Amino acid sequence: MLETSKRPRNLSWTHAGALLFGDWGTSRLYVLGLAFFFTGHASPLFLGAMSLLMTGVAWAYTHICDHFQDGGGVYTSARRISPLLSVIGATLLMCDYIVTASLSIFEGMHYFGAPEPLVIPLSIVAILVLGVVNWFGAKSAGRLALTIALAALGASLVVAVLCVPYFMKGLGEITAGHQTVASPWERWHSLVRIVLALSGVEAIANMTGLMKQPVRTTSRRALWVVLAEVVALNLIFGIALSGLPGLAEVKQPDYFTYSAPAALEAAKAQGLPAPEPPDAVKEYRDTAVKVLATESGKHWFGETTGSAIGRIAGILFGLLLISAGNTVIVDMIAVQYAMGRDGELPKAATRLNYSGVPWLPLVLACAAPVLVLLVAQDLTILAELYAVGVVGAITINVLCSAWNRELTLTRAQRAGMWGVGLVMLAIEVTIVSTKMSATVFAGSVVGAVLATRFVARRQKRIAAGGEPMPEPATGWLAELRREPPAIDLSRPRIMLAARGRNQADFAVDLARRRHATLFAIFVRQIRVLDVAGSSAPKIDDDKQALESLGAVAVIAREQGVPFIPVYVSSPDIADEILDFTVTYGCDTLILGKSARRRVTRALEGDVVAKVAQHLPDGVALITREPTPHPLAPRPAPAPPGPEADTAPDNTLSPT
Repeated sequence: MLETSKRPRNLSWTHAGALLFGDWGTSRLYVLGLAFFFTGHASPLFLGAMSLLMTGVAWAYTHICDHFQDGGGVYTSARRISPLLSVIGATLLMCDYIVTASLSIFEGMHYFGAPEPLVIPLSIVAILVLGVVNWFGAKSAGRLALTIALAALGASLVVAVLCVPYFMKGLGEITAGHQTVASPWERWHSLVRIVLALSGVEAIANMTGLMKQPVRTTSRRALWVVLAEVVALNLIFGIALSGLPGLAEVKQPDYFTYSAPAALEAAKAQGLPAPEPPDAVKEYRDTAVKVLATESGKHWFGETTGSAIGRIAGILFGLLLISAGNTVIVDMIAVQYAMGRDGELPKAATRLNYSGVPWLPLVLACAAPVLVLLVAQDLTILAELYAVGVVGAITINVLCSAWNRELTLTRAQRAGMWGVGLVMLAIEVTIVSTKMSATVFAGSVVGAVLATRFVARRQKRIAAGGEPMPEPATGWLAELRREPPAIDLSRPRIMLAARGRNQADFAVDLARRRHATLFAIFVRQIRVLDVAGSSAPKIDDDKQALESLGAVAVIAREQGVPFIPVYVSSPDIADEILDFTVTYGCDTLILGKSARRRVTRALEGDVVAKVAQHLPDGVALITREPTPHPLAPRPAPAPPGPEADTAPDNTLSPT
């Protein structure tokens, strides 16, 4: 049997960079406001320190990408050390993704200018809509994300130019920090509060399996270019924010005025309700870059035009945030799928719908962010939940790579990896020890996954019953593993591309009448980002493919028809059907008519229509309703030739 998996390496550094920016560059849309909220006019200094940390982490990930060129996320690197550690790392990454989806879409609604009472309901609706889109595995989603990322990058550059006057003023406002952030502990704690600026760097490691060769060059170009943009614009915007008219006069950081434990205790001691940040504070905290765009536009063009510039920027940045939310939903599906393939989660995590999307991981990937939004409805709380996952995943990835002696790192490189990893570990310990809500959240998710893993592995051991049961000699797989016949070039060749058993009798009957060699192809469509490096589906685990191809194999053997099965996992069904039909010189292609619903065909494209459009001249296309075709009594062999019957059934629809 011919079995293959198509995994094209067509991701250039420009595309990888744009995708990385759509993930990594998105964090500035909330980090900058939080930085000023927590540290006031010292925020540029903290953003500078964070930039140094980001540079160190980016350097570490260049080596991770070098050594894991088929996907080097935390799940892959940690699995080289310990399967249990890989599950914990992947689960922490899932925590990051869950809160990223919640926070990105929540902030997207703020950038759109949604009324505060509608932000949560609209965010939940947006998550559900993204779930429906991903159910169909819509191919246009990636191109749309790329377009939005480029548009948002352009808008960021425009804002960077417009905010130059406030940047110059902000340079004079930079201070070492108010007395509330003067102690070493408070400075460290303030840095930890904005560590979510690192979110997204893990994405570059997960892309290596799709990058153009050499992966080393592709990944490094993408990483360093995006890092330069993120660091430069974060510093420009952070300094300009300090120079805005409404913020230049702020002395004590607003966090210590409205949200710090001391402020809450003081209000409680006086019998007053907890202080609520004013709308102006919430506006810069939640939508800092939109505020900067609006004020810069007003400075240059006046009130009306400036407001319009702010609204346009808000829409573009809001779309970028929604796109980032969609990206992490896809990432969550990929992590669950990889864990299911490795037996770390129940096999239900690997069951694919018709569009090649694991349906149960998709449901969980949408349900989890919705639950987070129902519980945590404030940016600062979401930020705390966010940091524990992203920092934990990066820590495990970097430290496991430093520990792994199989990686060919120099002594200096390994020491640098250890240094970056230990700094990240210190940040993670700080978050866990000081942010109880983040600790409970991450602990609950990790505990739930480990419990599920324990149950799944225990059930697997019970089902095995000690000794594995031998495979039956008459099973589908045994039929498909038979030695394929030599392809007789003098015979006609027919390709069958239909799911299910209903077309098997007809195809074998036609091949028998024409003395033809019969090929049958089953394309398992899969659109999951490969985070495990080598987790493509195998026919051994694909029951639908086994039955479809196995039925043809059994009938062909009984009827004496030479038969060659083909199993392919690929993102595109039509392309593979066309490719193998032409490659093996088939003169006839049999397709079952699409059973997909109209909406699915509209989103995915009609396979039959695409095949018909691109099928070469000289190849007959036969489409058939999915109805059984009883085998006719076997006549005496007829000499092969073009005059042989090619459409013996009136249910055929030649195209």
